[in-house]
Amino acid sequence: MATGRVMRTKGTARIYRIVVGSELGDRYAPAFEGMHMERREGRTIITGEVKDMPHLFGILQRTNGLGLQLLSVETLSEDVGRGPSERG
Repeated sequence: MATGRVMRTKGTARIYRIVVGSELGDRYAPAFEGMHMERREGRTIITGEVKDMPHLFGILQRTNGLGLQLLSVETLSEDVGRGPSERG
């Protein structure tokens, strides 16, 4: 049933905050194109719009490929681009 749930949310953009366990320099910005990177207290907070689940998994695979320690992944908002009357 989990597969059905993923399919229903596919195509729905959301804002995510991804925290990794090191302060990344600007040279890492191309790996997270379109995302905002903020360095704080030995960590990097990557925030931005994620279009769908494959996009999120791609970002997470990139962090893994770069050898980064993933500390957290959090949804900040749901249904980017939909007005209040369209949300359930």
